[in-house]
Amino acid sequence: MIEKLDAAARAGLAETLPGWQVAEGRDAIRREFRFADFSAAWGFMNRVALLAEAQDHHPEWSNVWNRVEILLTTHDAGGLSARDVKLARAIDALLG
Repeated sequence: MIEKLDAAARAGLAETLPGWQVAEGRDAIRREFRFADFSAAWGFMNRVALLAEAQDHHPEWSNVWNRVEILLTTHDAGGLSARDVKLARAIDALLG
């Protein structure tokens, strides 16, 4: 069973995941990414899709032209878990 993050882990999110924010009204984290154009945004989404599939943990996301918004939550845990933090770190690593 996957457990939700405890209060101590949540308190450290801003430091461990700069750029990610707690999603308003959701037990989730979100981040918006901007790219030069649609092609660059779509390429990023393809790379994220491969990461997500490898981790068997799939984001909620949207794309409008050069912007990609990603929201991570663990439905099996009923909210934010270590799986979300792991995927967020992997996504950040794609950008260097």
